[in-house]
Amino acid sequence: MTLDPVHVEEVADLAGLLGRRVDDGDHDDLARTAFEEWLDPLRIDGRTVLAPLGDRRLRAVAVDDVALVDAPYPTVHGLDSGTINPTTFKNGLVLDVAHAAMAADPSDLDLHRARSLVTTVHANDPTLSLGTDWVRRDEGYFRRKILHAPRVNRYAEGVVHALALYLAESSHALEHADAVSDCLLLDGPLYPKELLNWQDRDAELGALTTEAKPQAIVENYVRLVERMLDRDVALAGFVKSPSAKLITRALREKGVDAPWVDDTALFTRLLEPSAGGTEGHRLTFTNWFRSRGGSDRTLAADGDALGVDRRRDPDDYEVTFFVVYDPREDLCYRVEAPAGLTRDADARDRLTRQILRDVAVSRGPPTVVERADALARIGVDEKTALRRKFEERLDSAFVRTYDDVRWDAEF
Repeated sequence: MTLDPVHVEEVADLAGLLGRRVDDGDHDDLARTAFEEWLDPLRIDGRTVLAPLGDRRLRAVAVDDVALVDAPYPTVHGLDSGTINPTTFKNGLVLDVAHAAMAADPSDLDLHRARSLVTTVHANDPTLSLGTDWVRRDEGYFRRKILHAPRVNRYAEGVVHALALYLAESSHALEHADAVSDCLLLDGPLYPKELLNWQDRDAELGALTTEAKPQAIVENYVRLVERMLDRDVALAGFVKSPSAKLITRALREKGVDAPWVDDTALFTRLLEPSAGGTEGHRLTFTNWFRSRGGSDRTLAADGDALGVDRRRDPDDYEVTFFVVYDPREDLCYRVEAPAGLTRDADARDRLTRQILRDVAVSRGPPTVVERADALARIGVDEKTALRRKFEERLDSAFVRTYDDVRWDAEF
């Protein structure tokens, strides 16, 4: 503890001062106005970037009631990938390791045993030669691959992380797509948004999106959408910590003094129970929206899909989403699905009911998503062991920072 009680009181007094200066009493009205008047549709420079599917409305359902409904899908699968986080070594190598797994409900032990592991390496040595084919082990249940990342002057750690994470997830999904017969839930967005955001983040990163390896990863997600739609299998991404800013940015560009830090803050304001209300036992949620701005623009019908060939109507690939708020944890979740699925009202309603039921039962993300997370997660001890193995095999220590020393000492 580095703050004395007197310091804590001073901080509390400062918070009280801020509270008196910031009046959010009219934020509810502004949020309601934004929802009712500016999102049907929302346009930027004459182009529609957001539009409701069906009626625009806010809805609620009792937690106990929706938890008891029959599951709309006989089987549900979940997919996730975890990493050791980017690691830089003294010999100049930067790498990350991603590990993907799929879970099933009801359980499928053979499917749970199957894993895909990707090690992405960035090296400034142009002569470095790496085998790049998939190698199988464990009677074919385990496969691994090395990916040589494109060279960059900056952002090497971010590049190896995104390429490893999304290649492991997307390739594992395609590898086991035929095992999914009803519904597949990704732990995260429908498309690799971190990679897609490279286009707008920095010129060097934007140039990477024209290279074969990032494009191949985006193609994996496009092919996954096609395979699921072709087989009438529901596909959705469950985003636990949504951070999109499409709506709030668009409102500010229109001259609206939007007080919310991102779209999640706006939707939370719309969906959270009023003070003293009885809505604490209800899940509240929005209608579905079609999203065609921000990182979702790339896969919009008029987007370039990073040059990936789309074999279906381009409208089918557009991102659609709805937001659900759980008052028990005071959290908003965003659920994304391809427009090729959700343009059908019955299919849209079925997926909505599945998500609401799962959130009500699990008091958070669907159980099958959490199960996939548990299978794919690389624990702290495992990360440490892997880094030591790399140090031994590479004959080079990883580059430690002061934070490594500080956190090791404190925790």
